Amino acid sequence: MHQQETWPALPLGEWHETYTTLHMYSQVVGKVRLESSPMTNHWWQVPLYLTARGLTTSPISHADKSFQLDFDFFEHELVILTSKGEVRRIPLGSAVKNFYARILNTLEELGVAVEIWPVPVEVANPVPFEHDERLTYDPAYAHRFWQVLRRVDAVFKQFRARFSGKCSPVQFYWGSFDLAVTRFSGRAALPDSDADVITRFSYNAELSSLGFWPGGTFPADEGMREVDAAFYSYTFPEPPGFSDQPVSPERASYDLQLGEFLLSYDDVRSAADPEREILDFAQSTYEAGARLQGWPMDELALQD
Repeated sequence: MHQQETWPALPLGEWHETYTTLHMYSQVVGKVRLESSPMTNHWWQVPLYLTARGLTTSPISHADKSFQLDFDFFEHELVILTSKGEVRRIPLGSAVKNFYARILNTLEELGVAVEIWPVPVEVANPVPFEHDERLTYDPAYAHRFWQVLRRVDAVFKQFRARFSGKCSPVQFYWGSFDLAVTRFSGRAALPDSDADVITRFSYNAELSSLGFWPGGTFPADEGMREVDAAFYSYTFPEPPGFSDQPVSPERASYDLQLGEFLLSYDDVRSAADPEREILDFAQSTYEAGARLQGWPMDELALQD
């Protein structure tokens, strides 16, 4: 199979409405996990994880049983499972407000009632879930997005396996709607004194983060700016000179507005070896930041 079929196109303009609906679906599900899980360093109790059919919360404990919520992008439904053998299925494609209500009602019927803050996060002009009438859902694009995530997840896990220090799992963050893996130097860091609570707990250590984002629109100096799907990499705190470091492949570049290196997904999928493109980008951007911050890179590299 041709590589551009195994790495399918994901043009933002063609699936943006499905993207925003799916983003809100994922926020409802993610908030259930957030409210039902104990606080973990760097908010690692928050993300979702890739499965062979979609995304999952992983098991969540509740009183005398466990439950989990799984997106199935083959049957296009949310599947709710419990440790007592109960199964409930909620079709994808309804208005966000109906999806939200049905999840909470179903959890209550199963004896695992959860109250969540019903407002999306990390989006401009958030609409409370109970008033959100968005319902555009193209099953083909939802499945295609998961196929891209599945391939990226596998490559990110290869990159993670090269590191012996503290490192996050490969995680899907429903707030920013991206897949990421983060390495840590082992030293503390101080976020800005006026940072919000999310930032304070996320960025209290030196780190190098690699991610894949399906793109989006955000305010910029010249007005609204649209960014297509891309891989990103940043170092925190960003050391002086980081943005000027040479990285691979040549098509990667530092974005001053976003404050991170970017590599276009389209450039990756058109490359002779997409996996190598991603790994070269990941390794070179990690090394650029780690060198400038003085990480003990030899000690942190996994030895054969």
